[in-house]
Amino acid sequence: MKPSNYLKGLYRNPTDEKYTPRYGVLPIIKYIPESKIIWCPFDTEHSEFVLKFRAAGFEVVYSHICKGQDFFEYEPPQWDVLVSNPPFSRKVDVFDRCLKLGKPFALLMSNYWLNNVAPCRLFLNAELELLMFDKRIQFGEGKNVQFNSSYFCHRVLPKPIIFEQIAIADKSPSRMREDLPDTDGYRSAGE
Repeated sequence: MKPSNYLKGLYRNPTDEKYTPRYGVLPIIKYIPESKIIWCPFDTEHSEFVLKFRAAGFEVVYSHICKGQDFFEYEPPQWDVLVSNPPFSRKVDVFDRCLKLGKPFALLMSNYWLNNVAPCRLFLNAELELLMFDKRIQFGEGKNVQFNSSYFCHRVLPKPIIFEQIAIADKSPSRMREDLPDTDGYRSAGE
């Protein structure tokens, strides 16, 4: 199967597999209580989410559709807070499921989503919190990302909107790229 077909079979859009850099994970860590188990449902063992949370002393469980763990059907037996960068083409479905799971979550998403009616409908009776940044997070090599991102959270932040400065000291690509070699051909063309 061609790489783009591989991803299209997993998601609705082959460009959904984007990798959060290390500096994009660091701002959310301080808002997660130390004793909580983190579930990273769109991640592999070398995801920066998994690596950075473990380095901070958290217990982390991770799952990825490429390992047969479809977020819409799979849930680990034990977890407290969900944190990840979900597939953008499935964002409404992802947020809907997260809210139905009934636990705190923080999802890194494009701020463009605020121009849609979906957040208003989904969070009409639920708390939406935003962790916003002073710089854009670059999700790969090549072209600069043309949008800002934020963590869209539910029951994670101490107040509805928090503005953070992010330090981009390490521009290394995400180590998760190596876990999904089937996507290399597509990624290099798309990033």
